[in-house]
Amino acid sequence: MYMIGVDIGTTSTKSVLYDRAGNILAVHHKEYPLLTPHSDIAEQEPNAIFEAVIETIATVVKKTGAHHDAIDFVSFSSAMHSLILMDEHHQPLTNSITWADNRSYQYSEMLNCDYNGLEIYKRTGTPIHPMSPLSKLMWFKHEAPQLFVQTHKFIGIKGYVFYQLFQRYVEDYSILSATGLFNIKTLDYDAEVLAMLGVTREQFADAVDTTEVITGIQPNYARQMGISENTPFVIGASDGVLSNLGVDAFKPGEVAVTIGTSGAIRTVIDQPKTDEHGRLFCYALTKDKWVIGGPVNNGGVVLRWIRDEFASSEVETAKRLGIDSYEVLTKIAERVPPASNGLIFHPFLAGERAPYWNANVRGSFFGLTLSHKKEHMIRAALEGVIFNLYTVFIALGVLMDGEVKTLKATGGFAKSALWRQMMADIFEHEVIVPESVESSCLGAVTLGQVALGLKPDFSHISDMIGATKPHQPIHDNVKIYREILPIYMKVTNQLMDVYLDMANFQRNHEGNDK
Repeated sequence: MYMIGVDIGTTSTKSVLYDRAGNILAVHHKEYPLLTPHSDIAEQEPNAIFEAVIETIATVVKKTGAHHDAIDFVSFSSAMHSLILMDEHHQPLTNSITWADNRSYQYSEMLNCDYNGLEIYKRTGTPIHPMSPLSKLMWFKHEAPQLFVQTHKFIGIKGYVFYQLFQRYVEDYSILSATGLFNIKTLDYDAEVLAMLGVTREQFADAVDTTEVITGIQPNYARQMGISENTPFVIGASDGVLSNLGVDAFKPGEVAVTIGTSGAIRTVIDQPKTDEHGRLFCYALTKDKWVIGGPVNNGGVVLRWIRDEFASSEVETAKRLGIDSYEVLTKIAERVPPASNGLIFHPFLAGERAPYWNANVRGSFFGLTLSHKKEHMIRAALEGVIFNLYTVFIALGVLMDGEVKTLKATGGFAKSALWRQMMADIFEHEVIVPESVESSCLGAVTLGQVALGLKPDFSHISDMIGATKPHQPIHDNVKIYREILPIYMKVTNQLMDVYLDMANFQRNHEGNDK
């Protein structure tokens, strides 16, 4: 018998088929475009994502030759913060507006200033930011009122997929707890927020636990996927909280750090809890397990920018030698000592979420001198990503119930020994890298096992995950980073007053160089 985990991501959907022991038997992913006609717009076509779900499930079933009755269940992970407006005929009025869409930045400022955004955050667990459906809905209400009043249902991309499969509007507590519309204490839509928007409870999907099991898939989709019409589907949770499950970081004191294109730091607690300063999110894993932490916009995207803009000759050499271009960059960075001879990089190339929740922050090099070379800039960029994650880590420590016991790192950056060592040195903590690279899909499958009663709890995850040799902090490096980190933080705070001025200047002059 087999289990399938599906991860609906921002750039692709991935399905992974496991046997009951947790061994990966087949993997397939399908990419789709992110539509960015303007720097503040980031949308996707909902049906392209739905078709990717169908294709990836069908492919892993076909690869393994699994009988249509041999699938125990299909369980879902999904990116957070998406919004789709649906009409009364159940057709989308909009594309899926992703977390990266920044059009509502002015309405985030309005929510903070005019509607006591900090109190909304304390009830909903979602910091006020353009990523959230709350800010997006404020934008629609004021900037596209004709669409707003036409809307029959406001849903997310996972809700869209489940409607197509089952003709039922459902959203799980995890996805809903990341909308800014859902009260994490009552596990229901927040009445004050709905009243502020002028919408009703009936315009949203039914709220269900992440362990909700749904059956009765539309027969034509079951045939396309090669599975039985009776196959149980577990609605699952968001990709972030499931990643904690998937790397075995769900017990007290266990912290997961993920850096892909973006990044996040998260830990699991037993009760919903929010930060007095609004720096951290609080999202549901199940109705009695919660994940607190902070996401950052600027992870691997920073390294990609450095590669594309600073290292064209190195990339060309890497191609000729058949070497990964990112590996070449990290080799170059290894020539430079920790702290890059006093060069600091603020990695805010795409605004920033935690801990500042400010879409207007901008990147910068600070401390440049004639002695600095390209390799210093590359290393400083790598360090800047970890510095920013460390500021989130400081905030997380305030809300945790005890000390950090283990730090588990995943994502594309975890492949780099240099980046792993940087993290150990900057965080002053042992860093463990689990062997499993499909953390969100594995998290979805383990959640599905509990949902269907195949496992009593999540304790079996440890048996399904291996770990590489941990990285230990190097004392001399720790001493240097202790000196430069306060400078990094001080400069960041002092620039806060001018970030908005620069962001407005850039928006006003966007396109003038074309």
